Amino acid sequence: MLKYLNLNIAQNEIICLMGSSGCGKSTFLSALNGFLEQKGGRYSGEILFKGENIKTKDEIWLRRKLAILFQDATLFPFSVERNLTYAMEFYEGSIKDKQKRVEELLKSVNLLDEINGLDIPASKLSGGQKQRLCIARMLTTKPEVLMLDEPCSSLDMKNVLIVEELLKSLSQRYTIIIATHNEEQAKRLGGMIVRIVDKKFAF
Repeated sequence: MLKYLNLNIAQNEIICLMGSSGCGKSTFLSALNGFLEQKGGRYSGEILFKGENIKTKDEIWLRRKLAILFQDATLFPFSVERNLTYAMEFYEGSIKDKQKRVEELLKSVNLLDEINGLDIPASKLSGGQKQRLCIARMLTTKPEVLMLDEPCSSLDMKNVLIVEELLKSLSQRYTIIIATHNEEQAKRLGGMIVRIVDKKFAF
């Protein structure tokens, strides 16, 4: 259980949420996105997004504003394109300029020029490419905040650095909150480091 939390996050800021395994990093991200209560958890106090209490908002609103990538996120067993359009259709219904939007999303994560067509199975991508496709899928709802739980935990160092550079680039357009236990990664990403110590935030 976390307690006495107070944190203000500026637009386009990178926040590295640090702490040991089981300290509550994932719980905090779940609370921000509304997943905590869906899973039977609860919190007291307020979580405000641009002055609005997220408890007054529905699930669709939350997913559009605050996208989350869990540590165990997996791709759908479809093509690269379908992994992105499936999410679009869920939130939007019909899609205008579908191929153009897919290409823009892939370009935003530096993946468009690396893959051999939009119809290749997502399962054929490398580990680093899969993670970048997961990040592209986060962007389909046009969110304002990206929250990632240990996004590099299963990647080799080469792909860790690629994903880190991507996140720094995306911070020009999005606010980014990353849960990590990796001190060096937090330093490379820059931004504010917030530690969870004894169930509280330490700055």
